[in-house]
Amino acid sequence: MMEYPVFVLSFCIFEKNSYSDLVTPSLRRLKFATFGHDMVILHEMDIRKKAGAFSMMGKDKRDMFLEKLNVLIGETDFTLISAVIDKHRFKKENTKETHIYYLAMQIGLEKLYHFLQSKKQDSRLTHVICEARGRTEDKDLELDFLRVCKGQNSLQKPLPFELIIADKKTNSEGLQFADLAARPVGLSVVRPNQINRAFQILERKFHKSTEGEINGYGLYLYPPKSEKPQGSP
Repeated sequence: MMEYPVFVLSFCIFEKNSYSDLVTPSLRRLKFATFGHDMVILHEMDIRKKAGAFSMMGKDKRDMFLEKLNVLIGETDFTLISAVIDKHRFKKENTKETHIYYLAMQIGLEKLYHFLQSKKQDSRLTHVICEARGRTEDKDLELDFLRVCKGQNSLQKPLPFELIIADKKTNSEGLQFADLAARPVGLSVVRPNQINRAFQILERKFHKSTEGEINGYGLYLYPPKSEKPQGSP
Protein backbone atom coordinates (compact mmCIF):
# COMPACT_ATOMS: atom_id res chain seq x y z
CA MET A 1 0.00 0.00 0.00
CA MET A 2 1.36 3.42 -0.98
CA GLU A 3 2.43 5.63 1.92
CA TYR A 4 0.34 8.75 2.48
CA PRO A 5 2.59 11.39 0.82
CA VAL A 6 2.24 14.32 3.22
CA PHE A 7 2.61 14.95 6.95
CA VAL A 8 0.16 17.44 8.44
CA LEU A 9 0.31 19.17 11.81
CA SER A 10 -2.66 21.39 12.64
CA PHE A 11 -2.98 24.07 15.32
CA CYS A 12 -6.50 25.07 16.38
CA ILE A 13 -6.52 28.41 18.19
CA PHE A 14 -9.38 29.17 20.57
CA GLU A 15 -10.24 32.22 22.63
CA LYS A 16 -10.46 30.86 26.17
CA ASN A 17 -13.91 32.14 27.12
CA SER A 18 -15.40 30.87 23.86
CA TYR A 19 -13.67 27.52 24.32
CA SER A 20 -14.97 26.97 27.87
CA ASP A 21 -18.44 28.44 27.39
CA LEU A 22 -19.31 27.26 23.86
CA VAL A 23 -16.89 24.81 22.26
CA THR A 24 -16.58 22.28 25.07
CA PRO A 25 -20.30 22.01 25.91
CA SER A 26 -21.33 21.92 22.23
CA LEU A 27 -19.11 18.95 21.39
CA ARG A 28 -20.08 17.14 24.60
CA ARG A 29 -23.78 17.64 23.83
CA LEU A 30 -23.25 16.06 20.42
CA LYS A 31 -21.50 13.09 22.04
CA PHE A 32 -24.31 12.64 24.58
CA ALA A 33 -26.91 12.76 21.81
CA THR A 34 -24.99 10.22 19.70
CA PHE A 35 -23.42 7.81 22.18
CA GLY A 36 -25.30 8.45 25.42
CA HIS A 37 -22.11 9.64 27.14
CA ASP A 38 -19.22 12.02 26.46
CA MET A 39 -16.28 9.66 26.98
CA VAL A 40 -15.72 9.00 23.27
CA ILE A 41 -12.52 10.67 22.03
CA LEU A 42 -12.94 11.63 18.39
CA HIS A 43 -10.10 10.49 16.15
CA GLU A 44 -10.39 10.96 12.41
CA MET A 45 -8.92 7.50 11.77
CA ASP A 46 -11.48 5.78 14.03
CA ILE A 47 -14.33 7.49 12.21
CA ARG A 48 -12.91 6.75 8.75
CA LYS A 49 -12.06 3.11 9.53
CA LYS A 50 -15.18 2.51 11.65
CA ALA A 51 -13.15 1.57 14.71
CA GLY A 52 -13.77 1.98 18.45
CA ALA A 53 -17.12 3.63 19.16
CA PHE A 54 -17.86 3.69 15.42
CA SER A 55 -17.38 -0.04 14.83
CA MET A 56 -21.02 -0.94 15.47
CA MET A 57 -22.55 2.25 14.10
CA GLY A 58 -24.74 1.86 11.01
CA LYS A 59 -24.20 3.98 7.91
CA ASP A 60 -27.25 6.19 8.47
CA LYS A 61 -26.33 6.98 12.08
CA ARG A 62 -22.69 7.56 11.15
CA ASP A 63 -23.64 9.89 8.27
CA MET A 64 -25.99 11.81 10.57
CA PHE A 65 -23.24 12.16 13.17
CA LEU A 66 -20.75 13.40 10.55
CA GLU A 67 -23.27 15.93 9.25
CA LYS A 68 -23.87 17.29 12.75
CA LEU A 69 -20.12 17.33 13.43
CA ASN A 70 -19.49 19.29 10.23
CA VAL A 71 -22.18 21.81 11.20
CA LEU A 72 -20.67 22.14 14.69
CA ILE A 73 -17.16 22.72 13.32
CA GLY A 74 -18.48 25.21 10.81
CA GLU A 75 -20.25 27.18 13.53
CA THR A 76 -17.35 27.06 16.01
CA ASP A 77 -15.19 30.16 16.33
CA PHE A 78 -11.54 29.13 16.04
CA THR A 79 -8.52 29.86 13.86
CA LEU A 80 -6.64 27.14 12.00
CA ILE A 81 -2.93 26.94 11.17
CA SER A 82 -1.64 23.87 9.32
CA ALA A 83 1.82 22.85 8.19
CA VAL A 84 1.74 20.36 5.30
CA ILE A 85 5.07 18.70 4.49
CA ASP A 86 5.82 16.57 1.44
CA LYS A 87 7.42 13.47 3.01
CA HIS A 88 9.48 12.59 -0.08
CA ARG A 89 10.96 16.07 -0.44
CA PHE A 90 11.58 16.30 3.28
CA LYS A 91 13.48 13.01 3.30
CA LYS A 92 15.47 14.04 0.23
CA GLU A 93 16.44 17.50 1.51
CA ASN A 94 16.77 16.83 5.25
CA THR A 95 20.54 16.88 5.73
CA LYS A 96 20.37 17.56 9.49
CA GLU A 97 18.20 14.53 10.29
CA THR A 98 15.49 16.74 11.76
CA HIS A 99 12.31 14.82 12.63
CA ILE A 100 9.44 15.79 10.35
CA TYR A 101 7.18 16.43 13.38
CA TYR A 102 9.64 18.97 14.78
CA LEU A 103 9.91 20.84 11.49
CA ALA A 104 6.10 21.03 11.32
CA MET A 105 5.98 22.19 14.94
CA GLN A 106 8.52 24.96 14.32
CA ILE A 107 6.60 26.17 11.27
CA GLY A 108 3.36 26.10 13.25
CA LEU A 109 4.81 28.03 16.18
CA GLU A 110 6.21 30.70 13.90
CA LYS A 111 2.84 31.11 12.15
CA LEU A 112 1.11 31.12 15.54
CA TYR A 113 3.35 33.98 16.64
CA HIS A 114 2.43 35.96 13.50
CA PHE A 115 -1.25 35.35 14.30
CA LEU A 116 -0.77 36.62 17.86
CA GLN A 117 1.02 39.69 16.51
CA SER A 118 -1.98 40.41 14.29
CA LYS A 119 -4.17 40.32 17.42
CA LYS A 120 -1.68 42.32 19.52
CA GLN A 121 -1.36 39.35 21.87
CA ASP A 122 2.28 38.49 21.11
CA SER A 123 3.54 39.76 24.48
CA ARG A 124 1.27 37.42 26.46
CA LEU A 125 1.94 33.80 27.37
CA THR A 126 0.11 31.29 25.16
CA HIS A 127 -0.22 27.62 26.09
CA VAL A 128 0.32 25.07 23.32
CA ILE A 129 -1.27 21.68 23.97
CA CYS A 130 0.18 18.63 22.21
CA GLU A 131 -0.89 15.01 22.44
CA ALA A 132 1.59 12.62 24.07
CA ARG A 133 3.49 10.40 21.63
CA GLY A 134 5.63 8.29 24.00
CA ARG A 135 8.14 8.95 26.79
CA THR A 136 11.18 9.37 24.53
CA GLU A 137 9.30 11.32 21.87
CA ASP A 138 7.76 13.63 24.48
CA LYS A 139 11.15 14.39 26.02
CA ASP A 140 12.57 15.17 22.59
CA LEU A 141 9.53 17.34 21.84
CA GLU A 142 10.03 19.34 25.04
CA LEU A 143 13.69 19.98 24.16
CA ASP A 144 12.89 20.99 20.60
CA PHE A 145 9.98 23.18 21.71
CA LEU A 146 12.29 25.00 24.14
CA ARG A 147 14.92 25.38 21.43
CA VAL A 148 12.43 27.04 19.09
CA CYS A 149 10.97 29.26 21.82
CA LYS A 150 14.40 30.41 22.96
CA GLY A 151 15.08 31.89 19.54
CA GLN A 152 16.31 29.10 17.27
CA ASN A 153 13.71 29.82 14.63
CA SER A 154 13.44 31.70 11.35
CA LEU A 155 12.24 34.80 13.24
CA GLN A 156 15.41 34.72 15.36
CA LYS A 157 13.55 35.82 18.47
CA PRO A 158 12.07 34.24 21.64
CA LEU A 159 8.48 33.06 21.38
CA PRO A 160 6.03 33.41 24.33
CA PHE A 161 4.77 29.82 24.40
CA GLU A 162 4.49 27.16 27.07
CA LEU A 163 4.14 23.49 26.16
CA ILE A 164 1.64 21.16 27.80
CA ILE A 165 1.75 17.51 26.77
CA ALA A 166 -1.60 15.80 27.27
CA ASP A 167 -2.12 12.06 27.63
CA LYS A 168 -3.76 10.40 24.60
CA LYS A 169 -6.77 9.55 26.81
CA THR A 170 -7.34 13.20 27.72
CA ASN A 171 -10.76 14.18 26.42
CA SER A 172 -9.60 17.54 25.06
CA GLU A 173 -11.97 19.17 22.60
CA GLY A 174 -9.15 21.27 21.17
CA LEU A 175 -6.96 18.25 20.43
CA GLN A 176 -9.92 16.50 18.82
CA PHE A 177 -10.59 19.50 16.56
CA ALA A 178 -6.92 19.50 15.50
CA ASP A 179 -6.95 15.75 14.80
CA LEU A 180 -10.14 16.01 12.74
CA ALA A 181 -8.67 18.86 10.68
CA ALA A 182 -5.39 17.22 9.65
CA ARG A 183 -6.51 14.72 6.99
CA PRO A 184 -8.97 17.00 5.11
CA VAL A 185 -6.20 19.63 4.90
CA GLY A 186 -3.71 17.05 3.65
CA LEU A 187 -6.16 15.71 1.05
CA SER A 188 -6.77 19.24 -0.24
CA VAL A 189 -3.08 19.34 -1.19
CA VAL A 190 -2.63 15.75 -2.39
CA ARG A 191 -5.93 15.57 -4.32
CA PRO A 192 -6.93 19.19 -5.01
CA ASN A 193 -9.62 18.22 -7.54
CA GLN A 194 -11.39 15.75 -5.24
CA ILE A 195 -14.60 16.85 -3.51
CA ASN A 196 -13.62 17.62 0.08
CA ARG A 197 -16.53 19.01 2.07
CA ALA A 198 -14.64 18.95 5.37
CA PHE A 199 -11.92 21.14 3.86
CA GLN A 200 -14.50 23.54 2.43
CA ILE A 201 -15.65 24.10 6.01
CA LEU A 202 -12.11 24.34 7.40
CA GLU A 203 -10.94 26.69 4.66
CA ARG A 204 -12.93 29.50 6.25
CA LYS A 205 -11.06 28.97 9.54
CA PHE A 206 -7.49 29.52 8.32
CA HIS A 207 -5.50 32.48 9.56
CA LYS A 208 -5.35 34.95 6.67
CA SER A 209 -3.31 37.93 5.58
CA THR A 210 -4.97 41.35 5.50
CA GLU A 211 -5.70 40.62 1.82
CA GLY A 212 -7.42 37.33 2.69
CA GLU A 213 -4.57 35.06 1.57
CA ILE A 214 -4.19 31.76 3.48
CA ASN A 215 -1.12 30.29 1.78
CA GLY A 216 1.95 31.14 3.83
CA TYR A 217 -0.26 32.33 6.70
CA GLY A 218 -2.73 29.73 7.96
CA LEU A 219 -1.61 27.11 5.46
CA TYR A 220 2.11 26.50 4.98
CA LEU A 221 3.24 24.02 2.33
CA TYR A 222 6.70 22.46 2.18
CA PRO A 223 7.83 22.74 -0.55
CA PRO A 224 5.96 25.87 -1.73
CA LYS A 225 2.61 25.38 -3.43
CA SER A 226 4.10 25.85 -6.91
CA GLU A 227 5.85 22.52 -6.44
CA LYS A 228 3.37 19.65 -6.12
CA PRO A 229 3.94 17.00 -3.44
CA GLN A 230 4.96 13.57 -4.59
CA GLY A 231 1.86 11.51 -5.32
CA SER A 232 -0.23 14.46 -6.45
CA PRO A 233 -2.49 13.80 -9.45
